Amino acid sequence: MDAAEFRRRGKEMVDYVADYLENIEKRQVYPDVEPGYLRSLIPEEAPLEAESYEDVVKDIERVIMPGVTHWHSPYFYAYFPTAHSFPAMLADMLCGAIGCIGFSWAASPACTELETVMLDWLGKMLKLPEDFLAGTEGSGGGVIQGTASEATLIALLAARSKIVKLIQTDHPDRSETDIISKLVAYSSDQAHSSVERAGLIGGVRMKKIPTDSKFSVRGAALQKVLEEDRAAGLIPFFFCATLGTTPSCAFDCITELGPICNAEKIWMHIDAAYAGSAFICPEFRPLLNGIEFADSFNFNPHKWLLVNFDCSAMWVKKRSDIIGAFKIEPLYLKHDHQESGNQSHWQIPLGRRFRSLKMWFVFRMYGLKGLQAYIRKVTAFNPSFFSPFHLHYMFWTCTSEDSVLVGKYRAYRPYF
Repeated sequence: MDAAEFRRRGKEMVDYVADYLENIEKRQVYPDVEPGYLRSLIPEEAPLEAESYEDVVKDIERVIMPGVTHWHSPYFYAYFPTAHSFPAMLADMLCGAIGCIGFSWAASPACTELETVMLDWLGKMLKLPEDFLAGTEGSGGGVIQGTASEATLIALLAARSKIVKLIQTDHPDRSETDIISKLVAYSSDQAHSSVERAGLIGGVRMKKIPTDSKFSVRGAALQKVLEEDRAAGLIPFFFCATLGTTPSCAFDCITELGPICNAEKIWMHIDAAYAGSAFICPEFRPLLNGIEFADSFNFNPHKWLLVNFDCSAMWVKKRSDIIGAFKIEPLYLKHDHQESGNQSHWQIPLGRRFRSLKMWFVFRMYGLKGLQAYIRKVTAFNPSFFSPFHLHYMFWTCTSEDSVLVGKYRAYRPYF
């Protein structure tokens, strides 16, 4: 395929995507297929000779679409809402075209710097404390992870590394293995399963704190467990608070939990994967009060902020805590501007895509007011949207209006 054909085929694909989204409600939401359906529809081996583009496109409807669950259908009522928009999809096209592997500043200066700035933009939309912003001289900063699961794991591993180093500073005779065997991490009994999985991967025990009648962790409950564990010779080091739990959209009381974590020198990570997007609206921002006590914070713009998957925003108060846990710099990764940013130190994989382009396109083409209007369109339908007893999610599609995508509520059904 040469550039001329790419231009033509690219326009055809844009038309196909636009037609798909405009008519998505006509498709059956959940595929009526059995496991293994696809294998019988395609050859057992890759073709020896090249096939035509026309043949490939024909097989989209024959092979792929029968097995697609249409997450953006107005009749999709499962899991959680996902967000996308035409500006984000266009940015993803550009990301694919540039094709950089942005593991360091030298690998792609624009990829590194735009991500830092976009996380500052978004942090300011949320009115995060300045400690979480990189700016030009800040000690904190943001990074895009693939999912909230990755963010929680990164925070837990950074907290583990930090506590081990602190203890060994005072007790150099204690081995890392001995210290880790005594570490305890905590979360709500309503927390997402990915928090428990982070404990498994991190090799530390994870305890669940019981919640109150509103499914929220309160300070007294955490304090009680901490005292019991310290008396037993254990070392509490990490607590994951949740703002908007998966089962009920409950909010842990971080204004009570934060001061306890700070006093006990426990890393507090806040997981607001689903609900965090709403905090850009002043009327919902009080739900984030207490963020100043946190060491790290995460939410998913790809759930409710019109940025398609994957884009999970994470901030840390002290980026040295993250970098100190993961920094490894072999000779082949060194360059003349080594201290100008190396986001591979903030994540598990080395490489990273140019995901901040999606944020840049969306933030500019909607503006803060447009994004706030999108959030309010959904919550206005149900005033109890952020009630601790909220047992349902809302689903919507997007339509074009005045050249700017806006959320258009289409369908609703209880989650349970």
